[in-house]
Amino acid sequence: MLMLSLFRFVAAVIPWVVNLATWLLARSLNLPQPLVHDTSVFVFVQVQTIENRVGKALCPMRLMRQLRSLLQR
Repeated sequence: MLMLSLFRFVAAVIPWVVNLATWLLARSLNLPQPLVHDTSVFVFVQVQTIENRVGKALCPMRLMRQLRSLLQR
């Protein structure tokens, strides 16, 4: 029961903390808060895309297939 209450508390606090962090960053950069939020979402999506491409290129099964095809030649 205690864990359920803890999870509910954390789930309620996380959006508030993210909003506070965005507001503080926008205030320190002297920019509007929506601009800071949208920019951070854009950067996150770009980084996630790059990580997915690199992860796919370094997939162990894919590398194993490439190594086998090189050794069979």
